[in-house]
Amino acid sequence: MKALIFTRYAKSNNIAFTDLPRPELKPDEILVQVHAAGLNPIDTMIPKGTFKAILRFQLPATMGSDLAGVVVEVGNRVTRFKPGDAVFATIFDLGTGALAEFAVVPENAAALKPTNLDFVQAASIPMVGLTSWQALKERAKLKPGQKVFIPAGSGGIGTFAIQLAKHLGAKVGTTTSTGNVELVQSLGADEVVDYKQQEFEEVLRDYDAVLGTVRDDALEKSLRILKSGSTVVSLIGPLDAAFARARGMNFFMVFVIGLLSRKIIHHARKRDIEYSFLFVHPDGRQLAEIGELLKAGRIRPVIDKVFSFDQAKEALAYLEKGRAKGKVVVQMK
Repeated sequence: MKALIFTRYAKSNNIAFTDLPRPELKPDEILVQVHAAGLNPIDTMIPKGTFKAILRFQLPATMGSDLAGVVVEVGNRVTRFKPGDAVFATIFDLGTGALAEFAVVPENAAALKPTNLDFVQAASIPMVGLTSWQALKERAKLKPGQKVFIPAGSGGIGTFAIQLAKHLGAKVGTTTSTGNVELVQSLGADEVVDYKQQEFEEVLRDYDAVLGTVRDDALEKSLRILKSGSTVVSLIGPLDAAFARARGMNFFMVFVIGLLSRKIIHHARKRDIEYSFLFVHPDGRQLAEIGELLKAGRIRPVIDKVFSFDQAKEALAYLEKGRAKGKVVVQMK
């Protein structure tokens, strides 16, 4: 089967197409013929070695995390799916990849594709959907009437998280460029700061939660807009000790990683704010709940651009520029 792989950790020239044997299944896995693969920023970082110490891959490794396709084979312990089922899933952090003609997916990571979405739309959802769900619903425990700040509202995470937060009954503040103001407003954003015109920390006030999606000093600035007793859930770091313990790291690594977040945690605690880092985990049952929201039209996919499989390297380069409005998807067939 054709697959896009990275052969070593390097800044460039380490991604190539190759032919691989069709994967073999374990008893609790399904084999999916991939129709579309959604791309995420982390897919461009992994081959560069950014997460080498955290994510384990056996090189050469197939790239990509999110997929939608049709089940062609099931393991002998699989009970939720059968050949012919249309499914979607993220296989992020499972040591395998989605940018291939076929992908192995653990049964507990997959969900039936919402019937009102095509494969491209469905493939755009898993990682951003689960990240938003785990950050806003589980970690921040967002409640109706609360205010959440979701910066970079026109990006892949932002376009989904704004809609989920509105579904949960929250008021949403976001940042975007002038050209994307109407887009984020159409998704439900209540307070929109054009970052080319204003600084968000000078405009927004009395927020209950922040979803950290922007690097540099935006995370520390976001502390200024929060109430006492509020929450920051960061997707971009710094890593914290709780994350290291959850990954089963040894005492030394827990200590070292804890040092990375010491500064932001110190500043947060001075304001009675709780900081935590979130690394998304695949969860088919949560994805099924997200699928019901999609099926009901409560949330809609936002897709910037679709590339063919042969253009997958160009798709990753386009995503890396950081200008996509919504998601970038590779259509396999």
